[in-house]
Amino acid sequence: MIAIGAAVAVVAAAVVTGVVVLKDDDEQPAAKGGDPKPASSAPASPSPNPSQGQSGAPDDNPRDGEAVKPVIDGWKVVVNGKRHNAFDVPADWTVRSPTMSTGFEGEDGKPLVTMSGNAVYKDGECAKNDHRAGAGTKGAQGAKSEGSAAEIESLNWVFAAFDQKKTGRFDTTKAKPFKSDHGITGYTASATVTGVKKTDKCVTDGKAFAVTYKDTSGDLATWILYAGTGFDGELPDDTIKKIMSSLRPLQSS
Repeated sequence: MIAIGAAVAVVAAAVVTGVVVLKDDDEQPAAKGGDPKPASSAPASPSPNPSQGQSGAPDDNPRDGEAVKPVIDGWKVVVNGKRHNAFDVPADWTVRSPTMSTGFEGEDGKPLVTMSGNAVYKDGECAKNDHRAGAGTKGAQGAKSEGSAAEIESLNWVFAAFDQKKTGRFDTTKAKPFKSDHGITGYTASATVTGVKKTDKCVTDGKAFAVTYKDTSGDLATWILYAGTGFDGELPDDTIKKIMSSLRPLQSS
C-alpha cells in the first residue's frame, strides 16, 4: 500500500484515518536498525541507506569539493545537493553525511517517510538509538501545490515520528507564504500531536514544521523539522524559527 520511496500523506485533521501517496524520489531506505530515532511511541526506526556512502566528515558537508559556510555565526551548515538547499543548525546538533537518507518505518517494516541532508538534536540523550529532533529535505513531486504539500508533510512527519498508534490528538495549521532571510520562498505549515500515550521515558508529544519550495532545478521539495515536546530541554520555537530563517538555495552543480 505504501511504495518504497513514497511518503505517507496523513490527511485527517484531528484523527489520522487515511493516507495519500505523494511521489518522493529519495533513494530507498534500508530495513530497520542502526540510525537513531526521536522520542516516539512509533515502532519505527529511521534507517540509513546502505546503497549510499557515508564518506567524508559529516560536519564538513562538502559539495563538489567546496565547503558551504553557515550564515549564522557559530552554527553548523547542512547541505542537500540533491534538493539544492542549505540551512544552519546550532553547534550542539549532529550533522549527518549529506549522502545519507533516513526516515521512519511502520509496523510492517516499510518506510513511511524519508529525508536526506539532515541533522539531529540531542542524539542519544534519552536512549542509545534516539534523538529529540531532526531536520532535512525530501522530494515533493506530484503535490497539488506548495501549500498542500507543506500541510500534508507536517502532519505526515508528526504522525510517523511520534504517534503511529494514534493515541493522541493531531492538529494542523493552514499553509501560509514563506520567505527565508536568504532566498527560499514557498509555503509553510505545521502540525502537532498532544496527549500521546507514554509507554516509556522516551515517548513524547511532538511537533513538525514543513516548508515546500521550488528548487533551482524547478522541482518541488519539502524541508521538514520535527521535534519532541513536553520535556526539559525541548527545542524552543524561537530556535526553530531561526533555523528556518537560514534556509537558502544552492545552484545546481
